[in-house]
Amino acid sequence: MSTENTPNHIELTAAEISSLWSSYQEHTLNLCGINFFLVHVNDSQIRQILEKALTIEKNNKAKLEQFFNNENYPVPQGFTEQDVNLNAPRLLSDKLYLEYILNMAELNLFTNATALTMAARSDIIDFYSNKLNIAQGLLKQAVELAKQKGTYVRTPSIPKAKKIDFVKKERFLTGWFGDRRPLLGVEIANLAYASKRNALGQAVITAFSQVAENKETRQYFEKGRDIAGKHKEAFNDILNEDYLSNGMLMTSEVTDSTVAPFSDKFMMNFVTILISFGITQYGSAISASPRHDLGVTYTRLMAEIVKYSNEGANIMIENGWMEQPPIAADRKGLAKR
Repeated sequence: MSTENTPNHIELTAAEISSLWSSYQEHTLNLCGINFFLVHVNDSQIRQILEKALTIEKNNKAKLEQFFNNENYPVPQGFTEQDVNLNAPRLLSDKLYLEYILNMAELNLFTNATALTMAARSDIIDFYSNKLNIAQGLLKQAVELAKQKGTYVRTPSIPKAKKIDFVKKERFLTGWFGDRRPLLGVEIANLAYASKRNALGQAVITAFSQVAENKETRQYFEKGRDIAGKHKEAFNDILNEDYLSNGMLMTSEVTDSTVAPFSDKFMMNFVTILISFGITQYGSAISASPRHDLGVTYTRLMAEIVKYSNEGANIMIENGWMEQPPIAADRKGLAKR
């Protein structure tokens, strides 16, 4: 039943409707991915966490549809059974299925927290608060399972401080020539995380490049695979300067299948989400990295993936794969009419 015309109804803000719309895209995409993974997963424990994630995504989708219906707002198309081929051969290993759930939970934590900070209506606040708690639980379960399987890669360790100290030299900020200071713990954390995410991105995009049907899309994925590999090595090189290895290679977890389990639309949008999250993480790392050379490295690499993202957006627009997000009224156009 619509609540739009009830006396106490409060219209959704631009932030709230945009958050709901983006959440619907995210959850319907995850449903396609998880449904396919469940066809091929062998490990019973990973199957269990995939089934839990599937239930969570189904519940989120149903609640979002209820929001749209109550607001008399068209339910987005998102991603449907048309975007997944459950009969396709396995493309990724069980290890990558678990990495997918880890990545999904991390992304949910970020997007839910962001949506929560921008929400004003109490039902929207409650919705994203609950989603945040559920995402935390899923992440904890996925991390514990990854540690149990021996696939979880921890951030490198650093020595314990013996006493409180204060920065005394400008060398703390510089990082161009001569004797650079060692990396801070927060800088190590961001470099290791960026390396890990690019290792995952490289594997996923490698898989997509094998199965994409559209030639332009396939070439786009091949370029993305190389960019992710280059970024991973750039971060590892900086870590290796302080003998902090974080070498990860996940492309070996991709099978040799060339049959597409997902539509090109699905895969292009999935890569767009990876890029968006990557840009956010690079920006956060810049703000937490006092050493100037690190900021320049992140900025340079960010510019490269922003350009890559724009190329992908053009491909999606040309092929009709980019759904229109909520948008303000075109006041100038309306005035001309």
